[in-house]
Amino acid sequence: MCGNNMSAPVPAIVPAAKKATAAVKIKPMSYGWAEGLTAIKTPHVKYICPHAPIAPVTMNFRMNMSSWFDIIGLSADSVEDEGGIKNAAESIKAMIDLEVKNGIPSHRIILGGFSQGGALSLYTALTTHQKLGGVIGLSCWLPLRNSFPEAAANSPNKDIHALQCHGVADPLVPLAFGAFTAEKLKTIINPDNVVFKSYEGMMHSSCPQEMMDVKQFIEKQLPPIN
Repeated sequence: MCGNNMSAPVPAIVPAAKKATAAVKIKPMSYGWAEGLTAIKTPHVKYICPHAPIAPVTMNFRMNMSSWFDIIGLSADSVEDEGGIKNAAESIKAMIDLEVKNGIPSHRIILGGFSQGGALSLYTALTTHQKLGGVIGLSCWLPLRNSFPEAAANSPNKDIHALQCHGVADPLVPLAFGAFTAEKLKTIINPDNVVFKSYEGMMHSSCPQEMMDVKQFIEKQLPPIN
């Protein structure tokens, strides 16, 4: 599903309190995110947390871990797993198609994720043929950045709203990566629709203020349908 032959775990779902008229797909790096989303959920929104397969990762000494694609390194000039990234994006696009088939229009779907999941969300949102309701990238970067803006030439999401959040004290994905990604996004989509927020003291993790910012973004982009 994501560049390897290992099956992914079943997604965790936080159901809407009433009929779901919108959906948020958050690609986490741990199972705790579904619980966190429960605390900020919006009644008409269904939250879907697809989990990456377990696969060997080069940066992790080829040891198995939850991973959407291989990570060779996290420096600006690191080689990237282009095939794995593209395969993972196709799997997310298939999930979007399934939600559309189940009655939720693609423009009522937000993609989001943390770390590698956030990176995949940004890449998928910029390369999918589906018009989306927004994209959220937490503590992440834009994969295959040198392929843009050409890779998004035919994108229906040139006016998509993007929220990026990053910890100032992140030791794994430096704040500079997030800031650079935000500036890159402004050259691909409407720059007025790109919001970058940083959080003092936050490492490669989350914090209550970040989760409230995510909640407000979702509520603004996916208002109730009367």
